Amino acid sequence: MPAPPTLIPRSILFGNPEQAAPRLSPDGARIGWLAPDEGVLNVWVQDSPNAPARVVTHDRETGVRSYFFAEDDEHLLYLQDKDGDEDWHLWAVGFSDGDIRDLTPHEGVRVGDLFTDPKRPNEILVGMNRRDPQVFDLHRLNLATGEEKLEAENRGDYVGWLIDHSFRVRGATAACADGGFELLVSRKPGGDFESFLRWGPEDNGSAIGFAPGQESLYIEDSLHSDTTELYEIGLDGAGRRVLARRDGVDVGSLIVHPTTHRVQAAGFALHRLEWEVLDSSIEPDLRALGDVAPGEIVPVSRDRADRRWLVSFSSDLDPGVYWSYDREGQGATHLFDTRPELKDYTLAPMQPAAIRASDGLDLPAYLTLPPSGEQKGLPLVLNVHGGPWARDEWGYDPEAQWLANRGYAVLQVNFRGSTGFGKKFLNAGNREWGARMQEDLTDAVRWAVSQGYADSRRAAIYGGSYGGYAALAGAAFTPDLFCCAVDIVGPSSIGTLIESIPPYWEPLKHVFRVRVGDIETEREFLEARSPLFHVDKMEVPLLIAQGANDPRVKQAESEQIVEALRARGKEVEYLLFEDEGHGFSRPENRMAFYAAAERFLAKHLGGRVEEPSEEEARLLGKLRR
Repeated sequence: MPAPPTLIPRSILFGNPEQAAPRLSPDGARIGWLAPDEGVLNVWVQDSPNAPARVVTHDRETGVRSYFFAEDDEHLLYLQDKDGDEDWHLWAVGFSDGDIRDLTPHEGVRVGDLFTDPKRPNEILVGMNRRDPQVFDLHRLNLATGEEKLEAENRGDYVGWLIDHSFRVRGATAACADGGFELLVSRKPGGDFESFLRWGPEDNGSAIGFAPGQESLYIEDSLHSDTTELYEIGLDGAGRRVLARRDGVDVGSLIVHPTTHRVQAAGFALHRLEWEVLDSSIEPDLRALGDVAPGEIVPVSRDRADRRWLVSFSSDLDPGVYWSYDREGQGATHLFDTRPELKDYTLAPMQPAAIRASDGLDLPAYLTLPPSGEQKGLPLVLNVHGGPWARDEWGYDPEAQWLANRGYAVLQVNFRGSTGFGKKFLNAGNREWGARMQEDLTDAVRWAVSQGYADSRRAAIYGGSYGGYAALAGAAFTPDLFCCAVDIVGPSSIGTLIESIPPYWEPLKHVFRVRVGDIETEREFLEARSPLFHVDKMEVPLLIAQGANDPRVKQAESEQIVEALRARGKEVEYLLFEDEGHGFSRPENRMAFYAAAERFLAKHLGGRVEEPSEEEARLLGKLRR
């Protein structure tokens, strides 16, 4: 039997990347990226090709995760919250003086939508819930002076704004009482908002933006088909023209010109990403890039003149390598690999699979097996995605690589209610938390066993957010199927989850009522689907991890089920991260959690273990409750 692969250190899988997320300044002169500074991710900038790189942000806590260059070519903008509370503030860094300013210095206020425009380089449109915590008004900020002026007031149900190419507010998307959405548009600048499109709760729909010329809109929706389609439609409602559509999969990523705003390509990823080119001018570029490096091609940044692109290449065996591409000469220059140390280790391929649910629904799934050694009768980790209105995708997944490297079969399944596979698949999950959505996961485990991949006596369920709920539900509703469960920031009671959502989610409560249940009239129904009310059935050991500042799934969601389990003498390990929110941003916290999860899974499934470092052990001693 072949020997198992060398253990990949957790620090390489889950520590900070060496470099990541490159961006070009609009004038193409500067390039930025994320990289550690004193162990914390910050933004580094190179002012010209031969200039030394310099760090321009100085976060010392959670790290910077989202940034972009301002259109004035003199500032870098980034978002930051406090210890995971998701009250995002917009910060600006001046390149000439290094001055760092909080552009939205309002306590308890969250930044929402952000818009910039090359024709107004000193202005930014920013959504903020300053007037009312539940809704986001739109404000116009002057980047040079910091002056803030109300641009458009939210009438109470707007969940997004539509901006035209002259940097004017021309519409909004409103949440409707039936769980659907309505697009309101001003058909001429300065005109009143009028109803333009209406999507019921069964449909997916959104406005992409104005097409060139501003006489029509790009829309993506499923009004005329099961899967979403991209089309252009006149502001008078006429001349609807379908640009891209595929059976079986919704429209995904788009490639959009940086100044004309023309949609140039639409991505579709039933499993692997495929581009459908809509603008023939970029066809030679995508063809040339296909010869540069293996992997899925994604342009991640372009300069204003559209002469230079930064492009990502990634696959299931590579988290990402970035190249700079010159369109005129069609030449490419390697920038960096995100995690170059991974090249020293053997990674595991991710295999697409189709699993037939017990009621006949086909579930797109992904199976990752240890790259060497025994590949039959393995201990299994069912890794459930969050959302639940999201999806698993083919590609590099650090958790899949970690678990496969430790000797587990890893199964990720797009259960009904997942997005990306059409509205029938999405709506099949309505009111099915803890029921058919959970049964899909059960069916997936049974499939892995029937195919010989998994040992029926050694299966774990693992996940974060909705995946954490599913882990608790698996332990409660199918106690004989799993031998342990790992819940990361998962709700234990659907009722208390809905009652404690952040105020800025209030307009979206209608969606919860349609897709999950009505807390006002169906409390009994929701309690029947909530693991908290079924702790007596839980017999398997649990590991529960929670961020104290989580605004989405409050600390009480974990505390109440831990208390109920311990009151009944059940086995549960509880980790509380005082300086985290909905997940683990700080690298030291990530490392501690994965060290604990690795030991937990090995204890109950029999996989391999990298011993915790002294720092991980010390931190875990503080985290355990």
